[in-house]
Amino acid sequence: MAKDKTTRWKEERRKRAWALYQTGWKQKDIAEALGVTQGAVSQWIKRGRAGGEAGLAEQPKSGAPVRLSAADRQKLPGMLERGAESFGFRGELWTCARVGKLIEREFGVRYHPAHVSRILKDLGWTPQKPIRRAKQRKEAEIQHWKDVRWPELKKRRSKKDERSSL
Repeated sequence: MAKDKTTRWKEERRKRAWALYQTGWKQKDIAEALGVTQGAVSQWIKRGRAGGEAGLAEQPKSGAPVRLSAADRQKLPGMLERGAESFGFRGELWTCARVGKLIEREFGVRYHPAHVSRILKDLGWTPQKPIRRAKQRKEAEIQHWKDVRWPELKKRRSKKDERSSL
């Protein structure tokens, strides 16, 4: 796997620090020249002493290995565009839980909904949250209250009402 530009320049900076140290530069001067902290230079020198220039190479990333392959990740947006109902969900809303179920069903990989949110963000998608409303909700009565009752409640109090009781 080819290293990206970010990894390469950081590795070259560590190697440059090691080379300067070997020519007799002091840690604080190396840090100042490279625009890093003395602590960073100290760690790099420690790695250089332990493994030479090879010890300054990029280390493998820590953490759990990626479970959803790059190919599967590329398929996911197309599946989401087909809509939630085409996968047996009621309504066209894609929630993190639904996307997680889709990933598990289609790719055999289980993710926590919070991690599904990160995957969606990486793909440029935003999870949607359904609006939960009571089934017995009466829209006409609510609108009447907003149009008639609420303005009455908002009316300014008279000057008499504004006086303090203190």
